[in-house]
Amino acid sequence: MDLKDIKAIIDLMKKNSITEFELERQDSKIRLKRGLNGGSAPQEDYVPPSPGNVPPAALGGLPPAPAAPVATGELEIKSPMIGTLYRAPSPEATNYVEVGSTVNSETVVCIIEAMKVMNEIKAETSGIITQVLVENGKPVEFGQPLFKVRPN
Repeated sequence: MDLKDIKAIIDLMKKNSITEFELERQDSKIRLKRGLNGGSAPQEDYVPPSPGNVPPAALGGLPPAPAAPVATGELEIKSPMIGTLYRAPSPEATNYVEVGSTVNSETVVCIIEAMKVMNEIKAETSGIITQVLVENGKPVEFGQPLFKVRPN
């Protein structure tokens, strides 16, 4: 990763009010943090990879945002990052979930591509999908509702 990529990430963090970003690849790891109190500058922590500091989901991106309650009693599955949403693992495959699909906390509901990394997004809740809020192949923002779920 070069300086141009890091600057682009910092710009995206500022535009989308993201306070922390972490990316780990085979030979490197970068963690950026920024404060919200008066715009303290982003920080970089470089940690060379070793078997002891590689998390289980090393290339999985950020963890999914938990579902949030909505006034109708339904929960929303929100985007944990900015990127492009894909509802299926490949163009020929069927969608992960449709309206009426039953999900649990481990059910993959979509993929979000961010910086050429495919991140599986899990439901993080149990229930039935009642609405699909984003079209396949469309960009999504951090915190944007993707699906509505009626809890079991």
